[in-house]
Amino acid sequence: MKILVCVKQVPDTSGKVAVNADGTLNRASMPVITNPDDKNAVEAALKLKDKYGCKVIVVTMGPAAAESMLRELLAMGADEAYLLSDRVFGGSDTFATSQVIAAGLSHIGIDEDDIVFCGRQAIDGDTAQVGPQIAEKLDLPQITYAGKIDYADGKVTVQRMLEDGYMTIETKTPCLVTCVKELNEPRYMSIKGILDCFDKPMTVLTYEDLKDEPLIDATTIGLQGSPTNIAKSFTPPPKGAGTMIRGVDETAMVAELTARLNAKHIL
Repeated sequence: MKILVCVKQVPDTSGKVAVNADGTLNRASMPVITNPDDKNAVEAALKLKDKYGCKVIVVTMGPAAAESMLRELLAMGADEAYLLSDRVFGGSDTFATSQVIAAGLSHIGIDEDDIVFCGRQAIDGDTAQVGPQIAEKLDLPQITYAGKIDYADGKVTVQRMLEDGYMTIETKTPCLVTCVKELNEPRYMSIKGILDCFDKPMTVLTYEDLKDEPLIDATTIGLQGSPTNIAKSFTPPPKGAGTMIRGVDETAMVAELTARLNAKHIL
C-alpha cells in the first residue's frame, strides 16, 4: 500500500499580495509556502504510515524551485518525491494542471490498495477543482472535504464536513480523498528528518517522460490547453467605515435607520 499526496507551492497570501501592472500576481516578489490544506493531506498520509507502515509519495507540478518544498515534506516523513516540471506546463489552469498531475500519478503507478490525497483547495486560486478533476481522469472514486479519515481492510471511511453537518461515506481503494484543515494538525520536521531528506529519492518528470501516458496531450496542457484564463488579479479596496446609530429610544433609532435606508433607496 502506498499513499500519493498531491501538493502545491503557493504564494504566502498572509502578507501583502503583490500585483503586476497587467493585473497578474507578481509571484517572484512574494515568499512561497506549501499550500496549507495540502500539508493536512500530507499529515493524514503520515498518520496512516505510522499505523500501517505504508509508503508516502509527494507529487507536485511546478518550477525547479518547488524542490525545496518537496524536501521539507520529505523531512516531515514522506518517503519519496516527484516534481513534474517543464516549460510546456506553464500557464496551466485547473483543467490542464489536473491533466499533467493525473499523467504523473499514472506514470508512478496506482495499485489496487493505494490512496491519493489532495488538499481541499489552493489558497492562490480557491477553486477546489484540481483534486476532483484528477479523480475523474484516473477513473477513481472520490470523497471530498474529509474531516476524518479511517482505513481498514482495503476500505476508506471518510466523514465529510458540510455546511450544516457531516456525511459519512465508505469506498474501496484505490480512491482519491481531498482534505480540509480541520482534519489534523500537521507535524513539524524532525532533526533526523532534515538530515535524511536529502538522501530520499527525488525524481523530476518532464513532458518527454510523460508524453506516452494516455492522459496527457500537448494540446491539453499549458496555456494553450487551458480553457480558462485569469484576466486580472487585484486587491479589493477596503470597505468604508460603518455608521452607528446610537440612542436610548429604540423607536426613534428605528425611525432614523428607516429614514436613512429610504434616502439611499434601499427600502
